[in-house]
Parts: sequence; C-alpha cells; structure tokens
Amino acid sequence: MFRPLICIDTPTTMPIASSASPTHPVRILVVDDHTLFRRGLTALLSREPLFNVVGDAADAGEALRRAQELRPDLILLDNHLPGVRGVDALPALREAAPNARILMLTVSEDEQDLADALKAGAAGYLLKTVEGDALAAAIHRVMRGESVVADEMTSKLVAAFKGASTGTPPAAPAVEEAPAATASLMDGLSPRERDILRGIARGASNKEIGRELGIAETTVKIHVQHVLRKLDVSSRVQAAVLATEAGLT
Repeated sequence: MFRPLICIDTPTTMPIASSASPTHPVRILVVDDHTLFRRGLTALLSREPLFNVVGDAADAGEALRRAQELRPDLILLDNHLPGVRGVDALPALREAAPNARILMLTVSEDEQDLADALKAGAAGYLLKTVEGDALAAAIHRVMRGESVVADEMTSKLVAAFKGASTGTPPAAPAVEEAPAATASLMDGLSPRERDILRGIARGASNKEIGRELGIAETTVKIHVQHVLRKLDVSSRVQAAVLATEAGLT
C-alpha cells in the first residue's frame, strides 16, 4: 500500500476536526514533479471522505494556473520542482489562491528551505516520511488554523532563526536587523500571551497548551487569535518564527 513520507510529532489518536463538512470537503491541489508520487498521494487522500483532490501539477507554472482555476482550500507543495523551487513559488501561489493554505511536503531537510518556506507564509513543513493517517491529521490541523512542522525539523527551525546551525546560515538579515522591530511586537503581548506564544513556537496544539497552563482549550484559542493579531501575522508558523527570532523559545 502506498504510504507518503512525513513524520510529525503529533499523536495520531488525537480527535480530528476540521472546518470542512461532509458537504464541503477540503479541496486539495497536489504539486509534485513525480507522476507516481502524485498519483499515489491522490489515491491515498481520496480514501478520506473529507478530502477532495481537485487537481495536480508537476511544476510551479502549472501549479499557478491550476490554483487560479480551481481555488483549492489546501495546496500540498513539493520543494524540488523543475525550474522554480516550491519555496520560491510560494508568494505567487498565495496570490493566485489567497484563501488556500499551503503545506510543504518535501524530502528536503535543509534548514534554509524550512526558514524560507515559513517566512513566505507556508502553514507547515512536512517531510516525505509520514504515514497516511499522520498526513491526514496534519491536513486537518492546518485547516483549523494550526501549524505543523516535521519533528525532525523542529531543532533546525530554532537553528535557522538563531544562526546556530553548522550548515549555511540564513542569508536574509531577519535575525540581524529585525530584533528591534520584533522586540517591539513582543512588548505588546501580555505575560499570558507570551506563554501562549512559547507553546506555539514549540508546535504544541491548543489542547496541549491549555493542559500545560491549566486553562480551557477555548481560552487558548482566544489568546492565540489575540497573539496573531498583535504580531500582525496570519498563521501560527509565522508567529513561531517571530518568537524564535525574539529568543522567546
């Protein structure tokens, strides 16, 4: 049986909820240059009643056209595409389908690719080493507005934004020139909101954050909304990036 590759540190037994419903399944666009992988992934996702793979694409140009035409809810995007890398195509894809969430699904464990993807607004970054049920859970989490990052990449996420990696450091001046602006944003957060942000930066779910802080999951959700608004970001991943840059982790 075909099994896509991805590993995320998320219990597969957690309750899966989504904004989708039986009358409105998640519309998914699969972007990958390997035909067999696209077909296998499409077949796997099609087994889930709340998923509807509306199309696929083999390169960035085709992905842009399909995204504009199909208006998917979610784009599963590989990084190693012919011509233009997936991370480089992210801004154009977000413009072509502004309501779609984009989830990277790639073999690249390069921390710079991870950093570039998150800075460009990807809702998550997963490796092609995941079981089918874990992928389904990740998609549902993303559609709830949460973020997912492969467990193998969490330490690299911190390294990428702290410049602590032994590999190639981030080329962008975000860590060098942005601290003052980032610190100013952090100053606007209450102590409780900072606690919430630390949980987000660790990749914890609302339930996990609530359990740790001794507050209701619904209260966490409200705090998360306030944090995103105050930081002027649209996703938990972007908030986690800012938290890392500010040394809040």
